[in-house]
Amino acid sequence: MTHAVMDGQPPVRHRSRRRGAERNPLVWCAVAAVMVFSLVPFYWLINTSLKTGADLSTASLFPPHPSFDNFTSVLGDSQFLRALANSGIVATVSTALALVVASFAAYPLARLKMRGKFLILSVVLSVTAFPGIAIAAPMFSLWNDLGLYNTLVGLIIPYLTFTLPLSIYTLVTFFKEIPVELEEAAYIDGATPFQAYYKVILPLAVPGIATVGILAFIFAWNEFLLAATLTYSPESRTVPVAIAFFSGSSEYEQPLGTISAASLIISIPLILLVLVFQKKIVSGLTSGAVKG
Repeated sequence: MTHAVMDGQPPVRHRSRRRGAERNPLVWCAVAAVMVFSLVPFYWLINTSLKTGADLSTASLFPPHPSFDNFTSVLGDSQFLRALANSGIVATVSTALALVVASFAAYPLARLKMRGKFLILSVVLSVTAFPGIAIAAPMFSLWNDLGLYNTLVGLIIPYLTFTLPLSIYTLVTFFKEIPVELEEAAYIDGATPFQAYYKVILPLAVPGIATVGILAFIFAWNEFLLAATLTYSPESRTVPVAIAFFSGSSEYEQPLGTISAASLIISIPLILLVLVFQKKIVSGLTSGAVKG
């Protein structure tokens, strides 16, 4: 065993191969192409949001007369601000519930030896295969009967239904990567199973929990179909639905500027979340990819 391996460093052969890939101009060209492909739509969104009036019909790379009127109009709309608050409440509550329930469900599935564990995980994951449109109409009728139609609770429940399966499956995989010897050491020190869970396992599972939380929050924040089906009043609409109801200043004017400004505004929370939890997300997504 080489000194590099004993120190926890990758072998010299692997390091030289990685350095060779980093110096390859084709790799950097590919990275640049991916960045351009990803950022051009976002730049065009900014470009359109800064245009008003006749400038919206031009395809110029830069706004001829940059203006923040679209942002002022959007932020001055009380219905949009209400929808923004609704989206924040629904996304935060559904994400929090998904993390709590998924962590308690995934931990025993990862640790306990039981028959049919693979079948249980398969059934749980199969729920995500159902398209939202398949349950929208039945849920509309059921929610009407239960009095949950046009309420935030009526959105949180179906969002939780769609985010839980993937959250459980992801956390099961992550909990399996945590050595069981850590729990056994906690038991020897006198910890109960629950104490070993939240004092030893949960802190080590933070990267996986952060990854699951971000994915659940993005789904709830961006979801449109169920939000449009299960709400009808501006007081209960979420942001994606509120943007769909934007109208221009006249009958024949398309509100491209205000829609772009609103889309840019609602993208900011997601961008900040990803930037803040970037390292946790990468660690969670790559967990278990390399053994040893």
